[in-house]
Amino acid sequence: MSTLLTITSLTIPSPDTGVWYVGPVPLRGYALSIILGIIVAIWIGERRWVARGGRPGDVQDLAIWAVPFGLVGARLYHVLTDSALYFGDGNNPVTALYVWRGGLGIWGGVALGALGVYVGARLKGIRLLPALDAMAPGVLVAQALGRWGNWFNQELYGRPTDLPWGLEIDPDNYPSGQTFPAGTTFHPTYLYECLWNLGAFGLVIWADQRFKLGYGRVIALYVMAYTAGRGWIEYLRIDTVELDDVGGLRFNVWVSIVLFVAASIYFVVSLRRRPGREDSVYREGHEPPADSASDGDDGPEVTETDVDAPTPPPGKSEGATT
Repeated sequence: MSTLLTITSLTIPSPDTGVWYVGPVPLRGYALSIILGIIVAIWIGERRWVARGGRPGDVQDLAIWAVPFGLVGARLYHVLTDSALYFGDGNNPVTALYVWRGGLGIWGGVALGALGVYVGARLKGIRLLPALDAMAPGVLVAQALGRWGNWFNQELYGRPTDLPWGLEIDPDNYPSGQTFPAGTTFHPTYLYECLWNLGAFGLVIWADQRFKLGYGRVIALYVMAYTAGRGWIEYLRIDTVELDDVGGLRFNVWVSIVLFVAASIYFVVSLRRRPGREDSVYREGHEPPADSASDGDDGPEVTETDVDAPTPPPGKSEGATT
């Protein structure tokens, strides 16, 4: 009996606060989780891009466009699909801008983030699909880290559970209009999605290395892997959403189903039409010089001519031609 009691008491506590102050400056756990995810995604994308033959620094330049576009898209998706939280009687529309309170829709972030990559890629002469393929796996890690922001905010958890890893939630953070008996714990959907995304990251990296995926098939596999998990995790959640019952399912479950099917079709059709991988990650005429993918040393290049050229005879300068 004592062993059983010990096992069932191993719940996951929620943090007492998600905000810390350094003087007057607030540090929010939600924002820190998002920022850490962005940094790691850029680092992973940069390494993958260079391995594909790209210039060091390209992904950082693309991120200058992708990150703000993605944040705007993620917030816009959330506000549009949960507009009742911000508009109408008793609501202040200005709170739609309060990103630090939580509320980022991943598909809006992916869509406009990809648009940002497109803009940056056009400016730099980069092919879009290789860039997306290089960056997609890192996005999975960013999503895994970003989900911890939900833990700090005590939001987007699942229905009650008596599993040993149930999540403790303060009653003040229960969904609007819902009450639960004292001691109730909930499915830690943030943790489920974090672990699922890390597993999906491993799968995508393995598949890319094993089969040399190209022409957007890495990002298609990313969408398939993510939505396969997001569908059942979303089904567990009990947070109040405006589109809670669309044909018997939450709207985001339908989005996952549709995107999984679309990505699967694209993967198969792309593989049949253009097997293999792109020869160049740059558009024609925009390929960098052969030495631009080096380690960044801008010193003079020593060529075979420099080494083997004989000393010019008297009366001729070293720069003279014959």
